[in-house]
Amino acid sequence: MTVQATPGAGCGGVRHHRIRHRAPPKRHTGAMSISYGAHVADDSELRLCGDLAGKRAIELGMSSAGAASAAGGSVAPNSLVMAQAGAKTIAVHPDAQAIAGLRAAAERAEVTVQCQQGDLADLGFATSASVDLVLAVHSLAEVDDLPRLLRQVHRVLKPGAPFVVAMRHPVAAMFGHDTTAQYAYGAATPTFADLYMAFERSNFHLDQVHELADRRVRDPLTPSVLVLRARKQGV
Repeated sequence: MTVQATPGAGCGGVRHHRIRHRAPPKRHTGAMSISYGAHVADDSELRLCGDLAGKRAIELGMSSAGAASAAGGSVAPNSLVMAQAGAKTIAVHPDAQAIAGLRAAAERAEVTVQCQQGDLADLGFATSASVDLVLAVHSLAEVDDLPRLLRQVHRVLKPGAPFVVAMRHPVAAMFGHDTTAQYAYGAATPTFADLYMAFERSNFHLDQVHELADRRVRDPLTPSVLVLRARKQGV
């Protein structure tokens, strides 16, 4: 597998990479890694989350792949992966069925995941500055009040700790499966500028940005997934 990382224009010291795969990926064995979506690079390549052993981590929502796997699919939910890596993991999801599926998956995997059913911004169960990592993979699209969620995530994170987010790339959302744009930029998802300003106003600093291409496609028209790592500033 060849991975080409090309620096791009960034904001305020952001490391900005486009990940392109020119050959079929190697098959990973052993420990599972945090997933950022189907057919794109995972955290074994991006290394955004760090060593999770003994850390306290929260996953906000589950992506469709994670929810399906909790119900018996083949790919482990990220909250299980974090627990298997030694993290004290908490999963937050609004759907009772998804929570039940995750509990069953954790029992099968013989790991402990604390499950909280509720809105993704309802983090009152966590004390201030007590969490080492917050992860949200393809789960923020339905969030109505992103500034509120960012304020809550900022509150629970320790100073300097990361909030790692993966979402559909804003340009990919314009095209869908077509070769011509179906939506104006920003009509289907927030623009990158919108996201950048929302994080900065909530006292986060974006230190890494990755645009992940579908590894099945040799020359993709657009990246498919946008991954951001934002670190808590202040206290």
